[in-house]
Amino acid sequence: MNAIARLLAPRSVAVIGASADATKMTGRPVGYLRKHGFTGAIYPVNPRVTEIAGLTCYPDVASLPEAPDAAIVLLGPERAEAAVRDLAARGTAAAIVLASGYGETDEEGARRQVALKEAAGSMRLLGPNTIGLVNLTDRITLSATGALEMGNLRAGAISVVSQSGGILGALLSRATDRGVGFAKLASTGNEADLDSTDLIEHLLDDEATRVIAVYMEGLRRPEVFRQVALRAAAMNKPIVVFKVGRSESGARSASSHTGALAGADRVYDALFRQCGVIRAETFADLLDIPAALAPGRRAAGKRVAILTSTGGAGTLVADSLGLAGFDVPVPDAPTAARLAALTGEAASAGRNPLDLTLAGLRPDLLRGAIDALQESPSFDATVVIVGSSALAQPTLASDAVVECQARGEKPILCYVSPHAPEVTQLLNGQGIPAFTAPEATASVLAALQPRPVPPAPRPPAAPDPAIAALPAGPLNEAESKALFARFGLPVAREAVASDPAGTIAAAEGLGERVVLKVLSRDIPHKSDLGGVAVGLPPAALPEAAATMLERLRAAGAPAPEGFLVQEMVRGGVELILGFHRDPQLGAALLLGMGGVAAELLGDTALRLLPITRADAEGMVAELRTAPLLRGYRGAPPADVPALVDAILAFAAMAGAAGERLMEAEINPLFVLPEGEGVRAVDGLAVLR
Repeated sequence: MNAIARLLAPRSVAVIGASADATKMTGRPVGYLRKHGFTGAIYPVNPRVTEIAGLTCYPDVASLPEAPDAAIVLLGPERAEAAVRDLAARGTAAAIVLASGYGETDEEGARRQVALKEAAGSMRLLGPNTIGLVNLTDRITLSATGALEMGNLRAGAISVVSQSGGILGALLSRATDRGVGFAKLASTGNEADLDSTDLIEHLLDDEATRVIAVYMEGLRRPEVFRQVALRAAAMNKPIVVFKVGRSESGARSASSHTGALAGADRVYDALFRQCGVIRAETFADLLDIPAALAPGRRAAGKRVAILTSTGGAGTLVADSLGLAGFDVPVPDAPTAARLAALTGEAASAGRNPLDLTLAGLRPDLLRGAIDALQESPSFDATVVIVGSSALAQPTLASDAVVECQARGEKPILCYVSPHAPEVTQLLNGQGIPAFTAPEATASVLAALQPRPVPPAPRPPAAPDPAIAALPAGPLNEAESKALFARFGLPVAREAVASDPAGTIAAAEGLGERVVLKVLSRDIPHKSDLGGVAVGLPPAALPEAAATMLERLRAAGAPAPEGFLVQEMVRGGVELILGFHRDPQLGAALLLGMGGVAAELLGDTALRLLPITRADAEGMVAELRTAPLLRGYRGAPPADVPALVDAILAFAAMAGAAGERLMEAEINPLFVLPEGEGVRAVDGLAVLR
């Protein structure tokens, strides 16, 4: 049994700094362990008392009768380090440090955190700045959260890993109120040693855990998380993440809370998408989605039947589903006939939502209607709306739904329209996902859709020695595109001229009309300074080049290294293909609508390197302006396969450049009509 396993399921627990006063925070853990059924040995440690709650209290760690599997340290930072050192020396597998005042505060706190980790040695450490962990599978509570005051904590199939202790308590209390059960819950806090990825990886092999819910402020080891998440997807053990820090103020708050830097939120989106993680859009989703995934049922598609006894609530659900891209079709003819025979209302039987109000809500009618909808080939899932009748007859809907769900494989969800917590608890407790907000049905059904197992990305290319020989700093456009071409990216034909007079010779063989640009590693946006002229005849190039020089001088811009004369590329869709290195998550690739309006439009897709062909194809499909590539309003379809090849070539270039590549961009990348390929007509690369 490894240290994490011993931490989650210890046979013996030491409580360092335990108080005999059960009303104090330091008095809670011993009481909670006994209250919730821990059967192992509990060793309170406090030199000022000899007994706590009928248990022998020891003056120090050295006096304990054995080395405990786990310890919870309730001391402040000034004494916690010594306690951790004593526990490590005694042979304790893992310790939990609750105190704050470490890396989340200031430089002195960061030094204390380093010292705490050093004191632990080979002993694993959870925290500091954590509320601890709760193992409901085995009735073990190594925590001081006030949520443990509740006595009806339900064991279940969802495990929670949270970087916030308060959120752990919030989820535990909300789940108890809703009738949702948990397997394990752990707060990782500042993650001086054990981080969220460690816990997630361990829970993948936990038989009691079917779904892992994660409250995330940031990732310290994104590449390891990616590998763990890919393994989870292959095991069909969903990971649902609620990631905070989406706004600038939220990112600052997350960083100051546990010291975890948030990184760019859109890069997290890309990471989650690539490794099969489900992102919870709201905090409520972090409970609703795992609760719906835990029973193991999935929807084969987006066609949803709605069964209601209250028309207004049916409309609320139908509207939420429609806005989320779901279909609420009318029943097929045989299903409509079957429903009409049940209700005696032929007109209403052909509608969706199906309203049973006029037919009268009876158990046999409800069961028959649910069975008909579940067995219909027209629907992939059913939403049953529990109306106000549940206040008088709490089991009317729940009994029918549970019975019908057992007979079929399609998921049934319930929206409980009145405030009826006992009904919500009843349904969730029997494995029927039940919600108190109509919008939850859409977010949950989206998570229940089929999800292909993401392929593992190919390892990055070996470093290219030619890149190692390039100078540091920004490359000029010709050098940048030569780098891109080295990896198979098609670039526009072009030639370099050192002065205005040489531009005519440079234009030879490039066509009757060409593009003229200033060539400079110090001017990234040439068009802003009048450094680009399009559609010039070769004879006009010297004069145009001289004019550009005057403009640059007038603007106080640096003198260019020369001029670039380029063939005219026409008839394509302009995209931007870029590379960015996120300080937290690493190398990312960007694809978007390009040209001078790229930043204005903001239509982009993002992926972390390395990528697969499926990732590249997904980037193209994700663009709002993707219809332009498919032949919009009579335009010829663009060469999308060549675009995908170009994305992969650009990714290979970035991989081979490794840490040397700081930034790279092709804008625009022309995607020509089908069969004609792509052309990079402008480019930039910046090297360390």
